[in-house]
Parts: sequence; C-alpha cells; structure tokens
Amino acid sequence: MQDKVLEAAIDSIKIQRDAVDYVLNNVDQKALVAAIDLISSSPRVVTCASGSSGFAAGKFSHSLCCVEISAKYMYPSEAVHGGLGFIKKDDVVIMISRGGKTAELLPIIDVVKKKEATLIGLTENLDSVLANASDVVIPMPITRESDPLNIMATTSNLVVGLILDAILSGIIVKTGFTLEQFGLIHPGGAVGETLGDKVK
Repeated sequence: MQDKVLEAAIDSIKIQRDAVDYVLNNVDQKALVAAIDLISSSPRVVTCASGSSGFAAGKFSHSLCCVEISAKYMYPSEAVHGGLGFIKKDDVVIMISRGGKTAELLPIIDVVKKKEATLIGLTENLDSVLANASDVVIPMPITRESDPLNIMATTSNLVVGLILDAILSGIIVKTGFTLEQFGLIHPGGAVGETLGDKVK
C-alpha cells in the first residue's frame, strides 16, 4: 500500500512537470501579449473566479498591486450583491473558469459587457459562454489533472498560475517597473529588508 501511495505522489509531480512543457509549447502568445497590453494600460483591474481558480485570481490581483497596477479580487457572491458597482467603463475584468460556464460568473459577464469594461477570459472551453463573451481569450492548455482520480484542481491550477505569472512578467517589462519602486511599496518582511537600501 505504501508503495502505491508514493507512486501516486511521484506520478503527480511527473504529470505537472510535463504540463509545464505542454503549456510552454501550446500557450497562445498573441493572446498573452494582448492581455499584457490591456492590463498595463488599464485604470483598474478586477479579477473574478470561483473555487480553486478564485485563489489564483486573488493572488494575481495582489501581484498586480505589487507592480503598482490598481487591482481587486471580487468574490462572485459579492459581485452580484452590489459589488459590480466597482466596475467602470474601460476597466479590465479577468475571469477564470476551466469550463467557461461557471454558473456564478454568468450574470457577472453580462454586467461587465453592459458596463463596457474589457473582459479577458482564461478557459479551456473555447466554445463556452466566457470564451464567446471575452474580448481576449487565453486558452488553458491542460492535458489531465495530476491526482489519481483526474478530477481535482491540480494541473489546471498549475496552468492558471503559469499563465498569470507569465502575464505579470510581461507587465513588469512593459511598464518598466523597477526594484526601487517595489522597495518603496514593500517595506515589510525579509523582502523589505533586502530592498530597503534601494529606496533611501
């Protein structure tokens, strides 16, 4: 039994390792660049997703704030109870949904379009509601989940993280964001100590 447990754990690592190469070879580069351009020039960015994708969306909004792009993660439940008032024309809204038809997101998509914000969708399903409504669609190239049941958000969560981190890296270059800027807004912790001398 113990051998099977370890085998499942190692197989998970191997599947996710292979997923990195698969994303590298199949990512939509034009969509990446389009997303980087839109986010870099947007007055504000809103990220929105449910479940595991919601955690990735929240992390990305924080990362955007760290490079001085005004961003907020909006819980779907908050959005449909008045939170959508935050979204204005020309804002960028980033939605993540592997299937592209997450029920909680559908009314939000409708409001985003009516408010003339720009919608960037990350989804595996290019025939979905999210894909069809998005101004920019970034496909999520996923082979299989890495758990033995092929059902948990494992590989798919990794792929979302890879794509969002790639966008973040492009934004840093696009905007010319510097260590000095980061040192100013991140005075706390070990990072703040390391960068402190750069902002004196």
